[in-house]
Amino acid sequence: MLSRIADLLVPAVGRLSLTTDPSAELAPGSIIAANHTSLADPAVVIAALRRLGGEPVVMAAAGLWRVPVLGRALAREGHIPVVRGERRAAAALDSAVDALERGRLVLIYAEGGLPHRRDAAETPPGPFRSGLSRLVERTGAPLVPVGQAGARRVTSGRAVKQLAGLVTAPVRRPALHVHVGAPLELTGDHAARTAGARAAVTTAWRTAVTHLGDAARRA
Repeated sequence: MLSRIADLLVPAVGRLSLTTDPSAELAPGSIIAANHTSLADPAVVIAALRRLGGEPVVMAAAGLWRVPVLGRALAREGHIPVVRGERRAAAALDSAVDALERGRLVLIYAEGGLPHRRDAAETPPGPFRSGLSRLVERTGAPLVPVGQAGARRVTSGRAVKQLAGLVTAPVRRPALHVHVGAPLELTGDHAARTAGARAAVTTAWRTAVTHLGDAARRA
C-alpha cells in the first residue's frame, strides 16, 4: 500500500524522472541505500522503485508508528521502526535480517537523519552510521545504491517552511530525479564497508543531481 500511495502522491507534487546504471538490478534480498535530504524523499524513492517493480520494506524513525492510520499501515505491511539511541535499535536490525532472508528488499537511510541546512539546495550524503555495515555483515546481502535529488524543493527547512513547500508543490511541480546504481558486494572491515557504501550512494546522488539540472533546464 505504501508503494501505491507514493506512486499516486509523488506525481501530484513534482515531476519524477528515473535513470539506472546498465547493470542495475533489484534482486530479492537486496539492501537499498539512499541519501536522505528531506521528509519527502522516502516517497520519491519508493515511487521510483515501484516503476522498476520493487516494493521495499522501509527502515524508518519509530515516531512514524505513532501517527494515526499511517502507523497501523506501516506495522501491517512489515516496515521496520528504528528507535535510535536505545538498545531497542538492535531489534530493528533483527527485523531487517529477517526481511532480507525472506527475499524482501530493505530500504535503509544510513545517515540516520536529515541535513541541518535550511535552504532547498542539494547536499551530499553525510557520514553513515553503523547499521548498514552490520546488516551486510550478518546477511552478505548485495547493496543497491540509490541517489535522489529534488526532494528538498518539496520540503526543507523549518516546520513552517516545510508545510508551505508541501502545500505549494502541486502548483510549482519541482523536478525530482532518482538514479539507481548497479548492485555491489561490500567487503572488508566495518570501516571499509561503510566507506564503500557511502561512496556508492554519493556517486548515485551526483548522477541524480546532474539529471535534475537537465530536467530543470527543460522546464
